[in-house]
Amino acid sequence: MKKYLKAFALLAMITAAMPGHADSADYPARPIRLIVPYPAGGITDIVGRTIAERISATLAQPVIVENRAGAGGSIGAAMAAGSAPDGYTLFLGTSATNGTNPSTYANLKYRPATDFSPIALIASAPLMIIVHPSLPAKTLPEFIEYLKANPKKVTYATTGTGGSVHLTTEQFAMMTGTEMVHVPYKGSTPALTDLMGGHIQVMFDNVPSAAPLARSGKVRALAVTGAKRSALAPEIPTVSETAVPGFDSSSWIAIYAPAGVPAGIAAKLNAAVNKGLQNPALLETFNKAGLEARGGTPADLAAHQAMEIEKWAHVVKSIGYEPQ
Repeated sequence: MKKYLKAFALLAMITAAMPGHADSADYPARPIRLIVPYPAGGITDIVGRTIAERISATLAQPVIVENRAGAGGSIGAAMAAGSAPDGYTLFLGTSATNGTNPSTYANLKYRPATDFSPIALIASAPLMIIVHPSLPAKTLPEFIEYLKANPKKVTYATTGTGGSVHLTTEQFAMMTGTEMVHVPYKGSTPALTDLMGGHIQVMFDNVPSAAPLARSGKVRALAVTGAKRSALAPEIPTVSETAVPGFDSSSWIAIYAPAGVPAGIAAKLNAAVNKGLQNPALLETFNKAGLEARGGTPADLAAHQAMEIEKWAHVVKSIGYEPQ
């Protein structure tokens, strides 16, 4: 993994060292397009529109969201990657488009490592491990012991094969030495319905939807998958602190530009994003959605992306998943 980290860090440094375009001082002189690779109304779209407002407020130009959904975000990603590196097209990348897709899609039309200039990490969100109340395990360590005593007898739901929920659950199974049976659903609603009905036993779900169900007693929450506890459910421990030290699996969202964007423009965009992530209204929106505001430098994002690509490539290979 070190070679990947070095490669991404080098890419970030090269991007930062590139001479700025002659008109970087006047940037932006016209509206900016932000390509969101998912449909309008979803959480990624909400994040995109929220950060677009903050970038616009700082740079004094409209930031227009353009939804280009399809193929797990790959259609929008390819469009952004092929755009001019002038700072007037940005891309809202995710843990799918810039993390798992290189391993789960056979003929990807873009390369996250070389086709984008990282700007800044925006947000991350963990999943919550929830089980049906009939399962005897009351804590995560007890759950792991139960799985080891009952290999391939516990079913877990996901929102689709090859997605983040599926891969995170398999990562958990790999790191705990356990085996469960995968039951893919078309969306979280039918999966949660079957979990509450006892037709399946386990699900790794988004915190905003899982936490209320746990508090109502319809499911039991065991842990969250992020590096730290969720602000929406601070009483629920992390996987790392209770059972698997170092475990960290969160969805994330970041801003990119096409590779080769001038250094001066990249710096302005990075500063605008980091300033926007301190806005109280934005933070309130993020908190309600179970998101943690992140921020940082382009090099931080490059290193994060490198680790994610390496991690998910290992998981995908280990479970024998064939890229589609």
